[in-house]
Amino acid sequence: MTATTYPETHGDVPEKAMTISEFGAQKALGIIGQSGKENAGVRVFIKSGGCSGYQYGMAIDDRELEGDTIVHDRGVKLLVDHMSLSLLRGSEVDFVENMMGGGFTVNNPNATSSCGCGHSFRTDSAQSPDGEGSTGCGSH
Repeated sequence: MTATTYPETHGDVPEKAMTISEFGAQKALGIIGQSGKENAGVRVFIKSGGCSGYQYGMAIDDRELEGDTIVHDRGVKLLVDHMSLSLLRGSEVDFVENMMGGGFTVNNPNATSSCGCGHSFRTDSAQSPDGEGSTGCGSH
């Protein structure tokens, strides 16, 4: 299995492909602990759709697939497939709580615009891929 792994590091180190906030890590570790999956991590991925063109997805996954980039940050294993990595590089996974509830979010420096719901984004002013993405915020 071929994967690129970034170990937990401290101090002056090369930039990681992706990070997770302290609060996001606390929430993720709790969910992973309840999953019953040994050696699991958070798989972060991109799919076409949403009102801005691309949509974020996350899942608890105990598989390391060929081509994955694996980042260990704050005790959490983040898994990103090769196709999603270019759109997620430099992003931070976070957990946000507000009056409407709480959930994971991605702070993505590559996004040039995003939907009001925060679940979809665009990386440039181009139209959504394959004509998708006109379904509105309620369809995530």
